[in-house]
Amino acid sequence: MDQAKQVSTTATTLSAQAPQRRMVSPRRRSWQRLRRNKVAMVSLVVLILIHIAALAAPVIATHDPNQIAPMLRLESPSSEHWLGTDENGRDLFSRLVYGSRISLLVGLSAMAFSIVLGTLVGLFAGFAGGAVDAILMRVTEGMLSIPLFFFMITALAVLGSDLYKIVIIIGLASWMTVARIVRGEVLRSKRLMFVEAAQALGASNTRILFRHVLPISFPSIIVAATLGVAYAILMESSLSYLGLGVQPPDPSWGNMLSNARTYMWSDPLMTVYPGIMIFLTVLLYNWLGDGLRDALDPASSERGM
Repeated sequence: MDQAKQVSTTATTLSAQAPQRRMVSPRRRSWQRLRRNKVAMVSLVVLILIHIAALAAPVIATHDPNQIAPMLRLESPSSEHWLGTDENGRDLFSRLVYGSRISLLVGLSAMAFSIVLGTLVGLFAGFAGGAVDAILMRVTEGMLSIPLFFFMITALAVLGSDLYKIVIIIGLASWMTVARIVRGEVLRSKRLMFVEAAQALGASNTRILFRHVLPISFPSIIVAATLGVAYAILMESSLSYLGLGVQPPDPSWGNMLSNARTYMWSDPLMTVYPGIMIFLTVLLYNWLGDGLRDALDPASSERGM
């Protein structure tokens, strides 16, 4: 009897001394996976710096971006004008910094609009099912069948090129992918046990939809939002390049590129600067979106954890 008691005591002591496996929350696990992705982390840091520079444009810019100086037109980079001047003598560095504010504002605002609209359509289509689902999905598929860039060109040509119209039109042309992603997540999650338990407890459909079903879709929405910013910046730059986006004298990367095309051979650097910023920002957002997709995927392997 004493021997059995001693064995039990020893087992309890060893159990207490054994290292305890610490539970890691899904959010922390996703952050650890993202942190191991060097490309995504570098993209995140550089994007943060670009956004900080845009917010601090009045401090960083060395000149008034709209100040015309005909005597200084098409100057080469110097200590006074770090990137040179454009065809009207305006400082290119200052216009590039201020242009980032408009390009990023349009990108982020259009993304937010498309995410909200696409999420609502996907939520109600997936949760309601039946005729509601069929109608909303046919509308979504109909929008996807339209050549969206020509749709944006036509809409801006008819309605005008105000900043808020550009945001709304780009958002209206980019919500469909989000709606299909969210609908798929809702169809997968609405039959889970905790949703059925909430229904059994008498929770309203609205509460179930926004309190229990929507949070499951957050990882997919975050990835779609990241990629959506890149798409919106690219569309704004394309529209501005064609003269249908942000109008002069307000600078954006797209209209800077449009103004510089006349001087592509005589002063090629005027096209290089905004082109690099568009290319770099879109590429970084895509890399970050790829990294977030891997980090937020619940099926990702846990090797090294």
